[in-house]
Amino acid sequence: MTAILTPVRGRQLVYRINPVAKLLASMIITIGILLSIDWVSASVALAFELVLCLWSGLSARRLLARTWPILVAAVFAGVTILLYGSPSGATYARFLFVHITDGSIEFSIATTLRVIAVALPAVVLFVTIDPTELGDGLAQLLKLPSRFVIGGLAGFRLVGLFLDDWRSLELARRARGVADSGKLRRLASMAFSLLVLSIRRGSKLATAMEARGFGGPAKRTWARTSTFGWPGAGLVIIAFLVAAVSIAAAVMAGSWNFLGSG
Repeated sequence: MTAILTPVRGRQLVYRINPVAKLLASMIITIGILLSIDWVSASVALAFELVLCLWSGLSARRLLARTWPILVAAVFAGVTILLYGSPSGATYARFLFVHITDGSIEFSIATTLRVIAVALPAVVLFVTIDPTELGDGLAQLLKLPSRFVIGGLAGFRLVGLFLDDWRSLELARRARGVADSGKLRRLASMAFSLLVLSIRRGSKLATAMEARGFGGPAKRTWARTSTFGWPGAGLVIIAFLVAAVSIAAAVMAGSWNFLGSG
């Protein structure tokens, strides 16, 4: 879990792109894919995304380690649609609530590809984002409230500590001999202990931030200037092109199905 949440560092151009541009690019591709429920637009977008992953600085092994939960979720979603989707066309199998038809097969493939195509750019771009730079971009470029941005940044920084606390609680209970039975009761007890630790740490952090003037009424200054730049603009343009080409391909192939209307 820690490996999934930890940002990746590198020298590639993608690491120097403003995080706000990465968020915008991910949103543009997602909207373009979600406009239609068909396999053509999703497969075209996914093909472009896989090619762009070559410049992400992530090796195939590291990319798989980051995306395997999404792949598993996509497969389960596709199987569910395959077995229980709306029937249409020729029937291949039927048993109780299970009804496999041409329509459910096509819808299953489209759903699987769409889940992967939507999640892949978000994961790849997210792991190349530094949380501090993201906070600077949200506050300076998007003009979000500084208290909201800094509070969210501080909360994100504590996720790793929560995981460490959970492991420490497990080791402490095991050392006391109370971790060998009653898994559900142990889980509830550890969750409550972690909640208490989180509240205490959050209170201390809030007090420390107030003491340093984070909640003051004066206009806030920033140690680092967040700029969009041409790399960010180029990434947004590429996202527009990926969305436009995938939509055009679906329209030309005759599979365009606006939000499942047809």
